[in-house]
Amino acid sequence: MKILNVVPVNSDVYTPEIDNYVRMYLGEDTVLDTVRIHNGSPSIECEFDEMTNSPYVVDLVIKGEKEGYDAAFVNCFGDPGVAAARECVDIPVFGGFEPAMLIAMGLADRIGVVTVLPNVIPMLQRHSSSHHLDKRLVSIRDVGIPVLALDNHEKLCKALIDESVKAIKEDGVQAIVLGCTGMVDVAEDVKSGLYDLGYDVPIVEAAHSAVMMLEMYAKMGLKHSRLTYLKPTEK
Repeated sequence: MKILNVVPVNSDVYTPEIDNYVRMYLGEDTVLDTVRIHNGSPSIECEFDEMTNSPYVVDLVIKGEKEGYDAAFVNCFGDPGVAAARECVDIPVFGGFEPAMLIAMGLADRIGVVTVLPNVIPMLQRHSSSHHLDKRLVSIRDVGIPVLALDNHEKLCKALIDESVKAIKEDGVQAIVLGCTGMVDVAEDVKSGLYDLGYDVPIVEAAHSAVMMLEMYAKMGLKHSRLTYLKPTEK
């Protein structure tokens, strides 16, 4: 099986260390190949960034299907171009948001997201509404760290733990979703840190969730409904 990992930003943020982490739970016969766009914004932290980068994302997904990929992962929690790509191809396509939320909802009733910056929160609120998750996603908080500065592991883990504690105590959150696919290799430390403070809650990492769900969908021969994602009309 072949999964295409589309990095939807014009920067070299996807490192070999991140790649190793993302593919950690995939089956031995599953290939994960990475491509990235070469136009648009170097990070996605608002609606403008998402709109700017989405066309290049869709082009890569279409190309990937033609090259024989069984599924495509748009490697961003903001899901740039995901709905449009689903209209254009006959392979399953996921971004970071939907798989992580679906997995979290199987683990707890009240879900909280901790993301990067305040700019992202309105975008995620709209995603929550369009996916009919409003009653389950009860908290969206941010760590105040830009995407391109997430490489400070200690600082990021501390901020995630601090905001998760606030979400649990003040918002009644029962499971935490890490709201950026760039937040890799931190879930285990955040879960351990919260446990030490007396909070035994699931921490759901978005990239793992997405590639594992894509692998499952592809193995089951599932793709997105043509009654939901109709093919674009020819003009």
